[in-house]
Amino acid sequence: MKGKILALFVLLFCALGNVKAQEKVEPFYGGEIVSKYVWRGQDFGGVAVQPYAGLSYKGFSFTVWSSLGFTNEDVAEVDLIVEYTTGGFTASITDCWSSYYGSGDKYFAYGANSTCHTFEALVGYDFGPVNVAWSTNFAGYDGVTPKGKRAYASYCYVAAPFSLLTIDWEGGVGFTPWANDYYAGYASTAGCDSDDCYAGTTGFAVCEIALQGVREFKISDSFSFSLMAKGCYNPAINKFYFAAGISL
Repeated sequence: MKGKILALFVLLFCALGNVKAQEKVEPFYGGEIVSKYVWRGQDFGGVAVQPYAGLSYKGFSFTVWSSLGFTNEDVAEVDLIVEYTTGGFTASITDCWSSYYGSGDKYFAYGANSTCHTFEALVGYDFGPVNVAWSTNFAGYDGVTPKGKRAYASYCYVAAPFSLLTIDWEGGVGFTPWANDYYAGYASTAGCDSDDCYAGTTGFAVCEIALQGVREFKISDSFSFSLMAKGCYNPAINKFYFAAGISL
């Protein structure tokens, strides 16, 4: 599967080279290397390469984002994101294929109990001092409740950006509002003797208290890179993570 993901990005980068001739459609691409893939308070593996590429047009954008680890235990992921932004408002739909959820590694598999796809809708607003984003899973693997029902797992993240000592900082808190095994799931397995043992949140849960710092280094007018460091504590499972990375 990782070879197929790499091939997808090679084709996409070639396509972006041809699109540059168009005046109003803007291509973009980049990537980062991180020491650990941590997302919404969850550990998705060790060192990972995370490339992205896409097209933007009048506030709309289409992005392909991926995470590729170096071991079989690391999570493999491909996200297809359609987004609209105007002013401080953002809305997006994401098709996330992740080996962390579901079973198997086939991409075009959408069975209710076997798919690795999650479809998420997100709305957010940047108020300046604070930005808020709410996301809800509406199809695919969207999480289950303790009773085995569809959870439509949701997540809210409130962040406050600020600058200090030439570093761009962001402090944030994320929570899931109701019971599901999508966020902070697979963590509370003590005493579970069967495969159907529920291992998720049982209600409202704070899953992320984070502080991130980013420092940009400008080499020339056309090239720069950034160094990132992030500390994240997940109260729901009492875990702390630290990750560092470089983005181009």
